[in-house]
Amino acid sequence: MQFAICNVPAAPVRTEPSHRSEMSNQLLFGDTMEVLEEKGEWLKVKGMYDQYEGWLTWHLIQEIPESIARQEVFYYATGLTNPITLTDSLLNAPMGSALVGYDAETRLLWTEDYKYHGTVKDIRQPFNKDLLVRSAHAWLNAPYLWGGKTLMGVDCSGFVQTLFKLAGIRLYRDAYQQAEQGLPVTLEEAKLGDLAFFHNEAGRITHVGLVWDTHKIIHASGRVRIDTLDKEGIVSSTTGKRTHQLHSLRRFF
Repeated sequence: MQFAICNVPAAPVRTEPSHRSEMSNQLLFGDTMEVLEEKGEWLKVKGMYDQYEGWLTWHLIQEIPESIARQEVFYYATGLTNPITLTDSLLNAPMGSALVGYDAETRLLWTEDYKYHGTVKDIRQPFNKDLLVRSAHAWLNAPYLWGGKTLMGVDCSGFVQTLFKLAGIRLYRDAYQQAEQGLPVTLEEAKLGDLAFFHNEAGRITHVGLVWDTHKIIHASGRVRIDTLDKEGIVSSTTGKRTHQLHSLRRFF
């Protein structure tokens, strides 16, 4: 197997070929990948969207031709859950799922085995900040999960990566990588949709959130929440204590 597509709602991707290994990422339904290595039931893969590597089992994917794996995707799922009917069953794809080969008339995907029934965003259409706000707000109270990218559990960089996917902006997977993208802005210039990055005591970027409003940020920390943002970082709206130290801000649109 050289190329594959995720055909379950969300597939755990691990750092090592073991179910006991740390989950470092998730591939969502429709995410395509290149297979780099095989070890028993485990495959080391590289996601075509962000080049992120990790291990998963073959049960969670389906082999596809290279032409489909490299096909540019214009349509993404925007609902919280998005029904897809198969020949003899049903699955619910999460927000941000790639609709590979989507036909707007028939609603079929890359194969006639899958028919999509959810809401759609065509990323070729002009960016709509209202969609960004609605989509981000829908994640409130989703629990934090290292490596997660769904409402059942999400980490900080997976949260913003999924939101920006709906805007047609391709972010890398980890916060420190995302901080190299976009254009720098100051806190005084910051507006809705900018990303704010935060560092640990060693100066390494370890956290990211979406600037929400004047002096507000929405981010995944414990759960997806809205907190206060100031020149030093984040102050918890629950405890009033500082939780993250501000490193920088970047603008993408």
